[in-house]
Amino acid sequence: MINTSKHLTKDTLEEVVFTKNISEIGTFELRPINLEKDIEAIHKWVNKEYAIYWGMMGFSFDEVKIAYEKIVKNTQVYIGTFNGIISFLLECYNPKEDVINNYYNVEKGDRGMHILVAPSENPIKNFTWSIFTVILDFIFNDSEVKRIVVEPDARNYKIHQLNKKAGFVFQRIVELPHKKAHLEFCTREDYYKALEKL
Repeated sequence: MINTSKHLTKDTLEEVVFTKNISEIGTFELRPINLEKDIEAIHKWVNKEYAIYWGMMGFSFDEVKIAYEKIVKNTQVYIGTFNGIISFLLECYNPKEDVINNYYNVEKGDRGMHILVAPSENPIKNFTWSIFTVILDFIFNDSEVKRIVVEPDARNYKIHQLNKKAGFVFQRIVELPHKKAHLEFCTREDYYKALEKL
């Protein structure tokens, strides 16, 4: 079940913009980031070894906060919760306003994304994949979005596997200023076809 109606959470009075219930796992929600409330958790995540590709390893609390104060000016940043517990971060951006614009011909309806999942204390089967589908469902719920563009680090094999499972199609390796990356696209049709194969 997907509920896209906006509502306020009881405890924080923050606007929830997307809800998805996965019966065998639980309820996922997305809300806009609250820098004052969320930056502590994000600081912890980006300093974990698994998050090395996020590019903030070794950043102090203040450095992470300053970085996100800049990011939110040009990017839609969301916090994802699982059964009410903060569990992932989503950044949605316009590729025309990003460095990736210099590496391919941006088309109308393109949307870029970055995701970061919280470190797992009690692993749940298919948890990261479930988060991935929540994010793609949310982005494609916007009728103006025709294609999602990603540029993960070329060394990040785990995300490459998730992208392929979700229908992303590898285009080529691009040498960005800060990393060697895989340029990949996923249309709404690509995503739905991939889900049908599962």
